[in-house]
Amino acid sequence: MRVPFIKMHGLGNDFVVLDARTEALPPIGPAAVAALAERRTGIGCDQLILLEPADDADFRMRIFNADGSEVEACGNASRAVALLHGKPARVQTAGGTIAVEPTGQGARIDMGAPRFEWDQLPLAYAMDTMSMPVGWDGLEAPAAVNVGNPHVVFFVADVQGVPLERLGPEIERDPLFPERVNVNVAQVTGPASIDLRVWERGAGLTRACGTGACATTVAAIRRGLIAGRTATVHLPGGPLEIEWDSDGRVLMTGPAAESFRGTFDWGDFA
Repeated sequence: MRVPFIKMHGLGNDFVVLDARTEALPPIGPAAVAALAERRTGIGCDQLILLEPADDADFRMRIFNADGSEVEACGNASRAVALLHGKPARVQTAGGTIAVEPTGQGARIDMGAPRFEWDQLPLAYAMDTMSMPVGWDGLEAPAAVNVGNPHVVFFVADVQGVPLERLGPEIERDPLFPERVNVNVAQVTGPASIDLRVWERGAGLTRACGTGACATTVAAIRRGLIAGRTATVHLPGGPLEIEWDSDGRVLMTGPAAESFRGTFDWGDFA
C-alpha cells in the first residue's frame, strides 16, 4: 500500500503530514511513527501529523512526536496545516478546538485560552503556577502554562548559557509532571521582545515551538516582564508574533512552508 505524504515545516520545526480526511489509513502505532520520524532510515521529522474527519469541526489533527507519543497541541504544525488547507477552518485537537487562517506565507492561529490551574497542566500536586517553588541545577521558580499542552517557562539572564540539552530531559520526565512537560528557557530582551529556546516533550531540542512561544509570552505578561499584551518571540528558527488578547485568547502568527511530497510503502513501517 503506497501512502502519500507532505513534508512541511514551521521555522525549521518539521513535520510529515498524512492526509486521511477523504481516505482512511490503517491504525498507526508508536513504533511506526518513530520509524517514519527517523532521519536516517525513515522520512525524518520532529512530529508526524495525521489529518482525519471530525464531526464538530472542519477536520481533526492528531500530533505524534518523534518518539511515537501522541500529544495534544503543536503551534507550528497548526500553521503548516492551515497553509495546506488553504482557507480558514476549525480544527479539532486533543488539546481543544482551534481556529486557523492562512496568511500568505504562513498562518494566524487562535490557540484558545491558556490554563493555569495545577491540575489542568497537570502537576502531581497543588502549587502556585505563576512562580513554582521548585528548581533544577540553577533553573528556578518557573511559570507553568497549559496552551493545549503543558509548559514550564524559566526566565533567565542568558538564554544561551543554559545547558538545556542536559536539563531538558531531566525536567521533562520529573515526577512533578505526570504527563511530562515542555521546557522553555526565555530571556526578555525588550519591552515586547523575548529570546526563547525549547526542549520539546518527546522530540528534544527544537528550532521552533509555537506553543512554547505562546506559553512564554503569557507567562511574561502575567509576571509584568513585558509591556502590553503582545511580543515577538525569537527562536533559533526565526520569530513568531504572539498576542494574548483582551478576551483571554492566545493568537499566534508566523510562517510555514511545504518542503516536498512523496509516497512510502505502509508495510515498510507498520
